[in-house]
Amino acid sequence: MMEMFQEWYDSRHEYVKEWKKKNKNGRVMGYFCTYVPEEILYAANILPVRILGSHEPQDVTEPHIFGMYCPFCRDCLAQGLKGRYDYLDGVMIAQSCIHIRQAFTSWQLHVPVSYSYYLSMPHNLQSKHARPYLAGELAAFKKSIEEWTGEKISDAKLDEGIELMNKNRRLSKQIYETRKADNPPLTGLEAMYLAVSSQMVDKKEHSQAMEAALKKLPTRKLDRETGARLMIIGSEDDDTEFLKMVESVGATFVIDDHCTGTRYFWNEARKEKDRLASIANRYIDRPACPTKDWPDRTRLPHILKLAKDYNVQGAIIMQQKFCDPHELDTPAIQNMLKENNIPTLFLEFDVTVPIGQFKTRVEAFLEMIGEEDLF
Repeated sequence: MMEMFQEWYDSRHEYVKEWKKKNKNGRVMGYFCTYVPEEILYAANILPVRILGSHEPQDVTEPHIFGMYCPFCRDCLAQGLKGRYDYLDGVMIAQSCIHIRQAFTSWQLHVPVSYSYYLSMPHNLQSKHARPYLAGELAAFKKSIEEWTGEKISDAKLDEGIELMNKNRRLSKQIYETRKADNPPLTGLEAMYLAVSSQMVDKKEHSQAMEAALKKLPTRKLDRETGARLMIIGSEDDDTEFLKMVESVGATFVIDDHCTGTRYFWNEARKEKDRLASIANRYIDRPACPTKDWPDRTRLPHILKLAKDYNVQGAIIMQQKFCDPHELDTPAIQNMLKENNIPTLFLEFDVTVPIGQFKTRVEAFLEMIGEEDLF
């Protein structure tokens, strides 16, 4: 039942190439940030595919991007330079951190495609101007897509794109909520495969697979102990080998707050007469990335609520090396969780995860959690 999501994740390039063969008039858009409005792309028969790294050492990005930029952005750029995304028709970004923006700019220069777009997503989402500003930027983006494809995007098409995305988000959340159980019917690794695969697979197909999964999850029993209930907090962390390791030593990830997880799908677009305003409001209201979570830190109460709702016993903060936005947030998150008796383990990730070293630290963390539960 759950193997399909892993297969899609592992074979994502092959999947998209097959999709293009089946959809002769369809195009594929690679994107660098989950603030990209996929509703508009689906309305134009464009498949959005998130650009992710491979977690392999590489030496091709050094002439194009600073070595002290995060390993994630360098790994993403390396995939383009190596030709692994040679099936893309276009590439775009919604304004993000300076590191991933450099990956996008270098991609534009050195991995040419027929279309590229920089969506000026506001950083100060708490400003009263953010919503009308983003709606205006989405109108400009929609017009640009129409000029590229030669097809008008009607309100009916936008409605289809909005509902397609909303349905996928709704189903993802329903599956995640099964993890509140004392014995969750899926592991954290399986949940990550589900969430990340939705960022590269046609949403219609992905939603069908989730509907089938939801029918079977209530009676599904895992042949393992749940162990310590953990939460992931971080940025673009699809480090499946790390999750596999942690869940092999007496723990289960039951929830997360990162953009290869819940931040991607947690809220839906509300129905409004102005479709672009509806889409803009959805992305402004979603659980915030730290680059956009100011002056108030709205992430803190959201993270705490997730931890309580899912009965979390400990949190692992997975930070990409040199990630300034998340590094600034980490002390506040650790203090907030400590005040609520939820211990944290901070780990700094590079392109390849040193499983042996991390395993020792994780085992010590789980032992500490176990000792605290005795008192």
